[in-house]
Amino acid sequence: MNVTRHTLNALCIISALAFAMPARSYQSPDLAPSAPLWRDRGDVASLNLFYGAGGKEHQPSGKFTFVKEDKQGTAPKFEVIDEEGIHWKVKLGEETKSETAASRLVWAAGYFTDEDYYLPDLRVEKMPKLDRGRKFVSDDGVVHGARLERNVKGQKKNGNWSWFKNPFTGTKELNGLRVMMALINNWDLKEINNAIYDEKSEGSRYVVSDLGATFGETGNTVVRSKSNPEDYSDSKFIQKITPEHVDFVLSSRPLFIAAIDVPNYTSRTHMQDIVKDIPVADAKWLGKLLEPLSDEQLRDCFRAAGYSPADVESNAAMVKERIRALNVF
Repeated sequence: MNVTRHTLNALCIISALAFAMPARSYQSPDLAPSAPLWRDRGDVASLNLFYGAGGKEHQPSGKFTFVKEDKQGTAPKFEVIDEEGIHWKVKLGEETKSETAASRLVWAAGYFTDEDYYLPDLRVEKMPKLDRGRKFVSDDGVVHGARLERNVKGQKKNGNWSWFKNPFTGTKELNGLRVMMALINNWDLKEINNAIYDEKSEGSRYVVSDLGATFGETGNTVVRSKSNPEDYSDSKFIQKITPEHVDFVLSSRPLFIAAIDVPNYTSRTHMQDIVKDIPVADAKWLGKLLEPLSDEQLRDCFRAAGYSPADVESNAAMVKERIRALNVF
């Protein structure tokens, strides 16, 4: 019996260490009430979702030179600089396609995102052997399946924000973002993935800065997935509807973590709360925002992310179906 108890305790501790967030201060609701979470995109049907927030003019091009490896987080990452002196953060692995596509949909809905682009092949000068992600780099320095995030000049990160303590609680804009996370099956809603950016020309803004754990199945570590069109198509979107509120489906976190008290950690139960008890009117509001998007625009999100033609069709059809569901409550 003692062996079983010790084993369970060890599993709990390992899970906690793997997913606990480092201690950091979060923005309180009254510190930055003027910082925006959402912006009206105007004519949504005219948006170019192939290039997304950065547009065609900011797409990566030319020669890139290795700067340094970033060993934070779970995905392999490193920094490069292009011929214009612009720095880019390169991410490798299973999140590259899903994050690129998700950033375009979230941006189309009016929310702020990073300027992400996907390149199937990226040649990097002075490319060393990486500590992580070596399998994505060939001997001649060509990186395969890379997501590039543009470093915006003058933009600085000014902390993180919480889903439960922020200036927007109760607004349709925050509720719409909660619905958006359910629509794309984002199961990694830790506060550390929510950034507050300060930019000289734009001021402060609230961003979901990591959208990689999307377009798969939500759930615990055994069943959840990222960038898996089959899992995404088979997943459930709406859990329950009442005349006033709607609950969406989101399962997350390891099975043992709920028993651990970790500072600054969003528990599995709280994760699920992010997409529950949302006013029907606010869910409809998001649905109406996204309704004008054409089939081609939705396909462009996934084409830009390097998905196969079959996966483009599958993902775009599921997004279309979920948008339609928001408009028939």
